[in-house]
Amino acid sequence: MREFDEQPSHYETYDQSYVGLPVAEVPWQGDKKPPEAGSAAWRLSAHTYDDNVPDHIAESFDWFFEHIDTSQVTAVVIGSWENLYGSDSSHLVRRLADEAGRLPELRSLFLGAMSPEDSEISWITQSDVAPLLEAYPKLERLEVRGGTRLRFSPVRHESLKVLRFETGGLPGEVVRGVGACDLPALEHLDMWFGVDEYGGDATVGDVAWILGGERLPRLRHLGLQNSEIQDELAAAVATAPIVAGLETLSLAMGTLTDAGAEALLSGQPLTHLRRLDLSHHDIGPEMRARLTAALPGVDVDLSSPDSGYVAVAE
Repeated sequence: MREFDEQPSHYETYDQSYVGLPVAEVPWQGDKKPPEAGSAAWRLSAHTYDDNVPDHIAESFDWFFEHIDTSQVTAVVIGSWENLYGSDSSHLVRRLADEAGRLPELRSLFLGAMSPEDSEISWITQSDVAPLLEAYPKLERLEVRGGTRLRFSPVRHESLKVLRFETGGLPGEVVRGVGACDLPALEHLDMWFGVDEYGGDATVGDVAWILGGERLPRLRHLGLQNSEIQDELAAAVATAPIVAGLETLSLAMGTLTDAGAEALLSGQPLTHLRRLDLSHHDIGPEMRARLTAALPGVDVDLSSPDSGYVAVAE
C-alpha cells in the first residue's frame, strides 16, 4: 500500500496498481481466468471510443457483480463514466451505496481515476461523495478526482484514514464540509485547491476548522496544495494547532513565494516534521537557503522553482 505521505504523480490513472494491488480491468479481458477477488484492485470504467470497454459503466458494474466474488474485494477504482461531459457522478455514488452489502470488505476507493486523454481534471463532474462514507463504515481510503459540482456533506466516520481531493478547482463548500466532519481515525488529508476559473473558490477561512485540529486527532499528513492563495495558507498553517501533531506537511504545487516562506519561518517550530514539501513554488534562492538552514533535520522539497502558477488547473 502507498505510504500515506507519498504523493501520487499528476493524473495517475491506477491502471497498473493501486494500494499495492495489481489492477484488474472490468470486464476481464485476459486469456486466463480473472484473479482471485481479494488479490486485485478492480477498475470499472466506460469509453464510447473503445470497443473493448462497455459504453456504459453500469455494464461494468453488472459484469463485476455477476462474475466476481465481490464479498472479498478490498479495492475499487472508478474511471470514466458514460456521457462524461456534463454527466455527474451521482449515479455511481448511488450504485456503490446501494451495493454496499455486496462489498463488505471494501477498504479503498478512487472515484474519477482519469487521465487527461479521458478528461481534463476540471471537466470531471462529481456530486456529493459523502454518502459513500455513510454506506461503507469500514472504508479506510477515499480519493476523488474532479471538482466540478463536487460536494461533501459533513459526516462522522470511525475508520477513514486517507481522504484526498485532486481538483483544478475545489469548492469552498467541500473544504468547510471536511472541517465539519468528525474523522477520529484520519491520518492523511490532501486537498488540491486549483483556481477560481474552474470553481476553486475556497478561502483561508474555509480551512479554519481543519487547522484547529479538534476533529482530526490522529492526522499525521496535511496537504493544502495546488493553490493561488498558497502564501495565505502558509501564514495560516504557521500558527495552526494541528501542525504540532503532523509528521509531513505539503504546501506544494502552488504559488508559494518568499512571503509565505517567511511566514513559515516566523511561526511555530517545524523541526519535528519528517518532510516539508514546498515543490513547484516561486521562492527565491536566498529564502530557499534560509529554509534548509532553519530545518536541518527535515526533508525540505524545494524542487521545481520559479513556477508562478498552480500545477493543475484545467
